Amino acid sequence: MAKKKHKLPLAYQPVGFVLGWAGGALAGMAFRATWKAIRHEDDAPDALDQDRRWGEILLAAAVQGAIFAVVRSAVDRAGAKAIERSTGVWPTKEKGGRD
Repeated sequence: MAKKKHKLPLAYQPVGFVLGWAGGALAGMAFRATWKAIRHEDDAPDALDQDRRWGEILLAAAVQGAIFAVVRSAVDRAGAKAIERSTGVWPTKEKGGRD
């Protein structure tokens, strides 16, 4: 069963945007370093790279997706915890379970 995505209050949205941008940059760097460690190549294959095989393209997409999801979750969670510590309020409208 999928959980309903929480909508962030308007005051947290600029913070979330900055954290998302920084997280995306961090995830991109992490993916490039990971790809270089896995395949010893500077550039990961793109879906439209004619000379790459399906396996290479799908592996790159899976690794990239996993890294971006983990980094986004970590950044979102750290930002929410920081807001809660500084304001005493969890930055979502709905109350949910907490650590």
